[in-house]
Parts: sequence; C-alpha cells; structure tokens
Amino acid sequence: MSGHSHFKTIKRVKEAGDKKRGKAFSKMARVIIFAAKEGGSDPGSNYKLKMAIDQARQVDMPKENIERAIKKGAGELSGEKLEQFVFEAYGPEKTAIIIEGITDNKNRSLSEIKQILNQHNGKLAGAGSVKWLFGRKGTITVNNEQGTINKEDLELTAIEAGAEDIYWHEDLLFIYTKPEELEKVKRNLEEKNIKIESSSLDWVAKEMIEIEEKEKHACEKLFEALDENDAVQDIYSNLKL
Repeated sequence: MSGHSHFKTIKRVKEAGDKKRGKAFSKMARVIIFAAKEGGSDPGSNYKLKMAIDQARQVDMPKENIERAIKKGAGELSGEKLEQFVFEAYGPEKTAIIIEGITDNKNRSLSEIKQILNQHNGKLAGAGSVKWLFGRKGTITVNNEQGTINKEDLELTAIEAGAEDIYWHEDLLFIYTKPEELEKVKRNLEEKNIKIESSSLDWVAKEMIEIEEKEKHACEKLFEALDENDAVQDIYSNLKL
C-alpha cells in the first residue's frame, strides 16, 4: 500500500465550522444508532458500538448526543428506520471509489449520489467491479504535527504493536492492521503512551494511482460533494494523495 485512501480525517472535522460539525455529529449519531440496533446498547459486548462511540468522542461529539443515539438504536427512544449501503463508482481518470453510508431512504440516496457523480465526471459501477481493488483493513491514525515523537521511533513502535503496514501523509501516520487485530494494536499503542487520533475499519486500496494535478483537484471536488450528502459516511479511493 503506497498511500492512504480514506477521504475524511478527524482533523478536518475538528477544525470545521459549527454547521459542518453539526452535520458530522448527525452522521456519527447514525453510526451509533445502527451499531446499537445491530448488537445492543452495551459497548462492553458490542465492539461496533464501542468503536462508534470512540469515533464520536474523537470529533468531540457531546456526551448527551451519544447517549441519545444509543437509546434510539436500542429502541428506548423513537427514531427513523435506517439501512446501510455500499456503492461502487468511478471518478475522473477512472479512479476507483467506494461510498459507504447510512440512510432512511436508499432509493433517494442512490439518486442523489448518481447526480453528484454525473456532475463531477464520475459514474456508478456495478457491484464487485471496484471493491476487488481494495482490502478491508483496520486503520489507526496518529497525529505527529507537534513532532513530539521521532518518526523512526514512532514507526518502530507501530511495528512492534502489530502493524501490518504504515504510511505517512505529512504529519499523519496511518497504521494498518488486520481487521480483527485493530483493537489489540490500538491498545498496544496506548500502553506505549501513543495518542490515537482515530481508529476505524476502512477499505484500503491494494495499489494507488497517480494522476495529473488538475484531475486530482477534480477528484477532490467530487469527494467533497459526496461528503456534503447527509447519508454518506465514508469515501475511499485508489487515488494517491
């Protein structure tokens, strides 16, 4: 893996204005609701819920919002009927894209995403035509913006903690793990006093592609437009940053 393929970062959410942060909290609430609905309201026995709560805390989502979402998922409070979706697509220069989301109306979300893709020189792809280019990985992000840890020492610590692969993008270190080892590697890093900025299960491209700066900018515009959609949770591509 030669680059990080996940569009969104925790830093972007934290630095966003109130309107965007509110949208991020709304999206995060859906993740929590869905996790609690699937596996129950106890994060101790529901790993998906525990991970969703951790992600919500990482973007400074208020505690009361988290608790309300858990109650909605558990059926203690009324809420909308939600379902997950995964769409595969191509962007400018045939970049491969996976779009994950949670919606209360899958047909409407499909129509909206089709329209966004069409407006940005992209198109939906058939099921399976893009996903084979990616692998499911645990991803842990460490922000070394302050330079408090020597890069080589941080890399060595990540490898000793059980990382399968690592990748730097500016001051962010992305640590990749097997999906089932994500929590173990994260715990090992925390025991070494490494501050985790985010952790998630991602689709990571097996090989990244490089394109001209103009086309790369067009891809970023597409990703931003998709991210603005209320139902879209995560966007992955094989575009090298």
